[in-house]
Formats: sequence, structure tokens, C-alpha cells
Amino acid sequence: MIENPVFDALEPQAVWRHFATLCAIPRPSKHEGALMRHLQGWAEARGIAARSDATGNLILSKPATRGRENAPGVILQGHVDMVCERAPAAPDHDFHQDPIRPEVDAGWLVARHTTLGADNGIGVALALAAAEDPELPHGPLEILLTVDEEAGMGGAHGLQAGSLRGRFLLNLDTEESGAFYLGCAGGVTVEANFDARAAATSLPQNAQVYRLRLEGLIGGHSGIDIHRPRAHAIRQMLALLLRLGAEHDFPLLQLQGGTVINVLPRSAFADLALTPAQYAAFPTLLARHAQNLQQEYPQETPVLTLAPAPESAPTEQALVCTTWRPLLHNLHALPFGVVAMSRDFSGVVETSNNLAPLHLKPDYCRCSLLARAQDDAARDALAEDIARQIRASGGVASREGAYPGWKPDPASPLLRQAQNVYQHAFGHAPRLEVIHAGLECGLFARSHPGLDMLSFGPDIRGAHAPGDRVDNATVGHCWQFLRRLLTTLSQP
Repeated sequence: MIENPVFDALEPQAVWRHFATLCAIPRPSKHEGALMRHLQGWAEARGIAARSDATGNLILSKPATRGRENAPGVILQGHVDMVCERAPAAPDHDFHQDPIRPEVDAGWLVARHTTLGADNGIGVALALAAAEDPELPHGPLEILLTVDEEAGMGGAHGLQAGSLRGRFLLNLDTEESGAFYLGCAGGVTVEANFDARAAATSLPQNAQVYRLRLEGLIGGHSGIDIHRPRAHAIRQMLALLLRLGAEHDFPLLQLQGGTVINVLPRSAFADLALTPAQYAAFPTLLARHAQNLQQEYPQETPVLTLAPAPESAPTEQALVCTTWRPLLHNLHALPFGVVAMSRDFSGVVETSNNLAPLHLKPDYCRCSLLARAQDDAARDALAEDIARQIRASGGVASREGAYPGWKPDPASPLLRQAQNVYQHAFGHAPRLEVIHAGLECGLFARSHPGLDMLSFGPDIRGAHAPGDRVDNATVGHCWQFLRRLLTTLSQP
């Protein structure tokens, strides 16, 4: 394992040593190869069988402890890729080359200016620690490490039927200590494209190009945090431009916001061609909008700035106000955020939609929308509603990357045993939850019918945004529970 002094004082060392490796070797979605090769070599050096599939997933297999060969097989599962987001304070961090630089802060492990990758690096570290533990009694054990979860669940989609032999699967990819997750939302991406070439025009002679920026928002996970009162940078920029365009007639050169589809966007910018009189009037309008934003979202620190656009910004053509205003109005009118709450699970979102990323230029507009729902029929209905509105606005809509939800099974034998183990270990029952985020369990159920599955993990806060963190004590809590559960499941 790769050493890092930050982890020296953390327990359990068996887990943190592996997470140190995950911080040291870059692992953006679709670029996990170096890490997977390292882990395969690590496993083979310890006599643990390791094989890669055609998609790039890694499956480790370890025989049962002597005398427990007839126990049901258990699969420990996590995804190795991470969401790569950086704050303005880390503009030069390259997630394809640079390590993550964690630090300990009041019992939490955090990366100050980038994402930490505890989602799902901690789950991977727990699984590897279990595979390595010489004192842990267990039945036949498999470790399934998937790729590309954050960018479309490519690894789970590509897992071939019959790849796994176990009966029970423990997904280590949820973020509330003391909770067992029994189900999750499914999702589908709607890709929208608009052709704006015919409406492009040259800039007015007396206009100068300025860049309007909105920054300082919290962002977050587009499933877990979708119901929280957080400003959405793209939505706010759309609303602001529509408000400005109602009072001033100015061309729009480009609009961009968001990075990846499963992240609530924290920033957006637009390039505007303004006359001197318009430029003089805008600071008052922007100050008023920033004040309104701060009042509506007091936990955030929105910053609106207007400055000359960078020299690299395109200045040849722009969209006139009568063209971009209807387009932005149609985008703003699409279903957004929480569409419905669950009738079956209190406080759980049933259906939602996130808009990100968005790229608008004088010749095209492209954006992605992620429709989530606990029920697959509701997912498809929401996606079709979004696609219908896009087509009615003159755009082209396509659906991509659909993945199923995972339906709860309250009668699960794995759940019953896990509840008993947890009660005996900690003196109280775990909470039973479903999550409005995509877990790979729905796809595993499709490729391996009959798998009995459960998901749990430590406390992780702020996933998918810079500064996300994991609670050190709850990592130890998960490790203790995982060891006890594997021992119990393998008892003759």
C-alpha cells in the first residue's frame, strides 16, 4: 500500500491504508486503469485470485476460511471512480495526474479544495481490508470493484451474467452511518440539442463583450441533495438573464454552467455584448439579484461579477435577444428539482430532475438532464415529459444510459441477519432507508437475479462537491459491523 502520514493516526489502519492508495492514484470516471492494475497486482501478490472483465471491472476471489466452505458466498462491492470537482482555490489541480490531498479536521477527513472521493473510496477500502484480514472468518468471498459508476454506471451495465457466484451482495456505497439501505432510485439521461445557427448575428459596433459570472454556491449530489434548499447555478443564471433581457436588448455570445450530470452546479457564466449605457446600468441590477439570492439561500455565499470577457472568449457572432430569450425561457420551464415525494417512504424524493451541464453558443445549445425516480415507470414518464417539452421548443431530445431502480425486499434473509448482528453489536436497531440516488444494485439484480442485497456505509457529507468529508469514527463503526456480519454469515 502507498504510505501517507495523514493517515498514520487514524483507525482502523487496515481500512485507511487502502484509502491512502485511492487518494494517491488518480481515478476519474473512465480513467481508472492505473488504479485497477495496481489493485490487481496487490491482490495477486497476496494469493488472491483477480480477474478483469471486458468493461474494466475487477473481481477478486478468496476461498472460505477452513470449515466454512459451505457458507453462502458473499460479494463486497464498491466503485473505484470518483466525481472530480475543484474549488476556485485549486484551479491547477489535475485529477488525471495529481493525488488527492486529504487532511484531518475535528474528526473528519476532508480535501479542502477538491472532492475527496470517499464516495466510494471508503467502500472500496473496507472491501479490500476485509479481503486482506487474516483473522476474519468468512465464507467464499468475492470483491467486485466497478468502474465508471459516476458517469453512467458503465461498469455495472457491462457486468456479464454469471460473473458472480455469491448469494449475498453488500453494497458499500451509502453515506449514513447506522442506516441500512434497501432500495434506490433509477435514472435516465435526456440529452437536448438546439440548432441556433440561423439566428446568429455579428456584434453591434458600439458593444463590448463582458463575462457575467455566478459563483460561490454549495452544489452537491443531484440525488441526495436535490431536495435541499440550495441554489442551482444554471437555473439562477437562466432566471437572471431572462430578467436582464426583459429590461435591456443585448446579444448573448455564450452560456455555460455545470460540469457533470450528477452534480448540482455551483457556478455558471455568460458572455454578453453590452453598450456603454447598459454596462453602466447592470451593477445595480446585479447587486439587487445577489441580495435576493442571499436572502433566499442564507447558507450560501453567491457572488455575481461582471468584467471584460477573457481575450480567448469568442466574439465573432452572438444570438440576438429575440432568439435567446425564448430558448432560455423554454429551458427554465423544464421540470426541475423535486417533482414528487414518495408516498411510501416519509421524506424520500420519488421523482426529480437535474439540469447540468449546459453549453450554449451562437450555433448550438446542448444540455443534459438526469431524471430520477424510485419507480422505473415514473422515471420513464418524467423523461418523456422532458423530451416532449424539448421537442415542442424546436429541439432534438434523446434518451441515454437508463438504469433501473432497486426495489426494497423487507423479507430479505440478508436484512434479517444483518439487523440481528447490528442489534447485538451496538445495542439498538439500524434505520431502514431507501435513497434517491443511483446505486448499482438495480443493475446487479438484472444481471444476477436472485441476489440478496443490502447497502450501508459511514457518514459522508457534501459528496460530489469540493470539501466533501467522511467521519473517521463511523468508518471504524462500519468496519466493526462488516467483520461481525461476515463472520455470522459464514457460521456453519
